This record gives sequence, C-alpha cells and structure tokens, in this order.
Amino acid sequence: MPDITVSIVNWNTAHELHECLDSIMAQQGIEIGITVVDNASSDDSVNMLTTTYLGKLTLIANSANIGFGKAHNQALRLSKSRYFMIINPDSKFTDPNTLSHIIEYMDTHAEIGMLGPKILNTDGSLQYSARRFPSMIAGMFRNTWLDKLFPSNKFVKSYLMSDWSHDEISNVDWLSGAALVVRKEMVDKIGMLDERFFMYCEDIDWCKRAHDAGWKVVYYPLVSVLHRIGAASDKDPYNAVQRHHKSMLQYFLKYNAKKPAVLLTPLVMLGLRLRAAATMRKITLPRPPNPSGK
Repeated sequence: MPDITVSIVNWNTAHELHECLDSIMAQQGIEIGITVVDNASSDDSVNMLTTTYLGKLTLIANSANIGFGKAHNQALRLSKSRYFMIINPDSKFTDPNTLSHIIEYMDTHAEIGMLGPKILNTDGSLQYSARRFPSMIAGMFRNTWLDKLFPSNKFVKSYLMSDWSHDEISNVDWLSGAALVVRKEMVDKIGMLDERFFMYCEDIDWCKRAHDAGWKVVYYPLVSVLHRIGAASDKDPYNAVQRHHKSMLQYFLKYNAKKPAVLLTPLVMLGLRLRAAATMRKITLPRPPNPSGK
C-alpha cells in the first residue's frame, strides 16, 4: 500500500510530464503510487507513457478533455493511500526527500487536512501559491487597469500575501493546486474536487470546504517544487482565459447565492467580462523586443 498517490492530469505536455515523472520516481524513503490521467492529448503523451513508463504507473486515457477536477477525481477514486497529491505536469521536485518530509510532518500533525510546499518559478523566484480567499475588491484591482494605476494597492497585496515573506510554516486560506497534498481521511469527509469547475478555482473551493469542516490548510516552505506556469494553458490561451473567468463566477455564486452579495452578480459578471477581454487583448498584442536579443 503506497503512503501517497501522486495524481497528474495531462493535456499535451509530454516533455514536461516526462520530467515531472522522473522527479517523482526519484523520491526516497516512502512508497509512492502514480496515476496519470490524460485528457485526450494530441501530442506524444500517451505513447510516451505506455513505452517509457510501462508498469511503473497507472494510466487513465480519456477520450475527451473532461477537465482538471473531474480527471483528478478519477485517480482519487482508485487511491487507497493515506495521502493524495495533485501536481501539475509542468511541476517537478528537485530534492529526492521532498515527499518524505511532507508525509513525516503531516503524520505528526493530524489536524492538517491540506499542505502545500513552497512553489518556485523555473528561475528560482517565488510563486505566490499560498493566498487569502479572493474578495470582490481584490478582483477589481488584480490584472486590471486599476492595478496599473495603483500597483502597490493593499487589496492585491493582501490577496497574494505579498506582504508576507513566504518563508514560515503557516496556516493559510488556500493553496495552489499546482502542488497540493491532501489527507485521504479529510477527503472522505468533505468530498472530492467539485467537478462543476472545469478548470481553475477548484483548489480554492477545496480549501474553503476544508476550512469549513475544521481542517487546517498549511503552507510548508521547508520543501519546494519548481513550476513552469502555463505549459498546457499556453497551447489554448483563449479557452484558458474564458474558463478561468467562468470558474471565478462559479465560485462567487457558490458561496454567495444565499447572501445579499448575490445582488451584485450582474456587476461581477460585467467585471469578469472586462477582465477577460483585457487579458485576451494582452495575449494578441505583440511583445516588445527584448534588448538582450534573447
């Protein structure tokens, strides 16, 4: 029986997936099960998995892209491990003892339902993977013209927790699903990922439900994972933007449908549409030349 099952949902990221898997298989000191759920990739992903990793992992090859949360839930239903980890194929471990350290810490802190390592960009800089729950005001500023006018505004700083060093073990609101370990006992009580979120915000929702059920959500920066953002979403940026903003609206409605805040839904929808339009415009604009020539 593995100590932990690591689940990867893949869509057309064969190269990154290969590096991710090798880094998982290099982990030491614990028993690891690996499940890869491929969401109908059109690249060499499935062939690579069936030839290079034959007998080393469980492969679920879907005939259609069923979404992030639904695919991870396929792996979660098969898992018998004490812990379950979701990790993006464009993430990888750099230390062979990362998972053993995480499990040792969670074994001695039974109140922790979810734990996330420090996540770094490929150049070693910090990704803000531990955040406070999103607020409407933070949403008005983040990635909008208001953020450009007021780049140091307290609302976005609070949301990203950029006013904090990210070097201390801490209870947080939510953690990025790019690398997230959950206790199976907790999942049995609060349920799996909400499949109504096709992609994005399912990690926020999962953490919210963990909090509501009395579990701790912990940021654990004593270990780290490298994450190259957007290896899959960059292949279809327009759909990614639309799905992101649709999920943000779904999250708002899920937790505000029975509150007075639901009256603000038309305003929220307008704001999300404007943000999505601005993001898509940014994608289509040509990038300025790099002075270094690279």
